[in-house]
Amino acid sequence: MHQVYDRTSYRLLIRRLGSLLKTPYLAFWLVFGISTSATAQVLTNTEQLSRQYPDSAYRLIKVMLDKAISQNDQQTEGDCLQQIGLLLYHQGSYVQAIDYLLQAQKIFHTTRDARRLARNHNELGTVYYYNEQVERALSQFKEALTFYRQNGNAEGLAQTYANIGHIYEKRQDPKQAYHYQKLALTNSLAANDVTSLTKIYENLGSIFEDEAQYDSAHFYYQNALALAQQTHDEIGQIEIINNLGDVFRKTGRYQQGLKFSREAMQRSQKTGELYQLSAALRDIAKTYRLVNQPDSAYSYLERSRDLVDAIYAADNTRQITLLQTLYDVERKDSEIAQLNAQKQIDFIIIIAASVVLVLIGILGAVIISRQRLKIRNEQAINQQNQQIFQTQNELMQVELKNQQLEEENLKGQLELKSKELTTHTLQIIQKNQVLEEIKEDLTAILKDDKRDQKKQLRQLVQKISLNFSQDKYWDDFRTIFDQVHPYFFTQLTQQFPDLTATDLRLIALLKMNISSADVATLLGISSDSLRVSRYRLRKKIGLAEGESLSAFIQRFPSQPLLSPENSTI
Repeated sequence: MHQVYDRTSYRLLIRRLGSLLKTPYLAFWLVFGISTSATAQVLTNTEQLSRQYPDSAYRLIKVMLDKAISQNDQQTEGDCLQQIGLLLYHQGSYVQAIDYLLQAQKIFHTTRDARRLARNHNELGTVYYYNEQVERALSQFKEALTFYRQNGNAEGLAQTYANIGHIYEKRQDPKQAYHYQKLALTNSLAANDVTSLTKIYENLGSIFEDEAQYDSAHFYYQNALALAQQTHDEIGQIEIINNLGDVFRKTGRYQQGLKFSREAMQRSQKTGELYQLSAALRDIAKTYRLVNQPDSAYSYLERSRDLVDAIYAADNTRQITLLQTLYDVERKDSEIAQLNAQKQIDFIIIIAASVVLVLIGILGAVIISRQRLKIRNEQAINQQNQQIFQTQNELMQVELKNQQLEEENLKGQLELKSKELTTHTLQIIQKNQVLEEIKEDLTAILKDDKRDQKKQLRQLVQKISLNFSQDKYWDDFRTIFDQVHPYFFTQLTQQFPDLTATDLRLIALLKMNISSADVATLLGISSDSLRVSRYRLRKKIGLAEGESLSAFIQRFPSQPLLSPENSTI
């Protein structure tokens, strides 16, 4: 969205930019008809404009930003966001500056513009540093280093190494600071970048000055001053001359120190650099205090303080002006956005109303038609439901009769199996009783003195005894028992896996409520042996004293609780 300004604001902006560029017609062309090829140069010039007239610089960059957005020119959009961030940084608005630089960084990531992204990392790291977020600053500088190393960009490496060295210097880590400044110096010499080389020499001089190595500090400051004079950097020369005055003062050469400090003062007054002027006045005051001239020291110190107050007031005025400009621009943007949004809403409402009227007519006709169709369908559905209900009712009746017949059939089969089991059991009892009688008779015969028959009779007794334990009738009995009591043995062996085949036979006979005498006969054991078997069985299933074994077996479930497993009697 293009920003709209009044003519007075434009004339002021053009005049300020023109005074900096020395070409008013070019300034007019830049504001109203800027081309993409000249964008980078304009943004470079706005850096100087932002220091003297931040409000005008912001308006200029905002015009370019709106144009870039409307033309979907992401490269220029990122450059403009970066310049706004730097403008806010120079005015001390670090949080807002970080926000704009992060927006620019996101665009450079999207467009994969590694060169611009690396520069933005450096700028963002500097703002983080002054916002006292040192770790984030280092992280940004390291990101920039990665790009510059990959591309062998000596100029970028020099700037980034210098930034990292400056952080370590402020952390009072001179060893690391010197290491990174030397790396910066090597790359700056390789790139033949006089501007960065000047700053690096000055940084090295500052490191040695902090370490009280004044000869080395003087050497690097002199190199920095020579380069600043070569590039006609007036502000840089003033700062370096101030630093040389500090070195002479700290080494006791007060007159030479005063000479450099006065030169810095005169140059600052000539160029209007109030910050450097304040520093020069303060250094002169320190020197007069050291040579025991308190009146002169006080006079210069007061001038320095008054100048600091004036600088502070001017900065506040610029910041207030910038904030007011930001507010005005944002308010106008908001108003324009609201007007455009309202127009879009009105247009949408008109279209929507027309569509709604047409739809209402169509909907009315459709509703009437569907209502008639619905009535016919409901009548047909009702008739169909009645037929389905009658059919389902008849099927349910037939199914109910089938279930009743099946239940009666199952009851009959169960009664038949119970009778078979009872009959089979009685047959076994009768057979075993007969065998018991035969055994007793044979035993009596054996007691006679007829030795020639003893051997044959003894073999016959052994065969009858063996018949008690291996009779095939137990297999038939197990088959019928499982049909009457399904899953009884499966559940029993799952809960008590230690039960033997003899234990299972005893439990089956107890389940059928057969008397103890008949149980002993069926098992072919004596009553005493039966009592011992019952006692051992109680131990295996863990019955407490006083609890009936027969009652426990009668209560034991015959329905499946787990998957059936085979068991044998």
